[in-house]
Amino acid sequence: MKLFLAKFSIALLIIGGPAVLSAFGQSAKDDMKDAGHSTKEAAKDTGSATKKSAKKAAHNVKKGTKKAVNKAAQETDKGAAKVEEKTDH
Repeated sequence: MKLFLAKFSIALLIIGGPAVLSAFGQSAKDDMKDAGHSTKEAAKDTGSATKKSAKKAAHNVKKGTKKAVNKAAQETDKGAAKVEEKTDH
């Protein structure tokens, strides 16, 4: 009886083994697809964050440039006023 059970178990493993392995193979395939989709979504999110960051940086550069130009214009006006004072007297 033990010999029969051993042979039956081996036969069952030989016949059912490929079916079990193919089930694992499909699961790995699905996992790879899911990983690919997750990677794609992560790349989209990163691109979106980078775009927002670049937009904010550009806004800050514009704001800083405007501030510098206005400050330079004020100093030019001060200098012009001093020259005008000297030439009036």
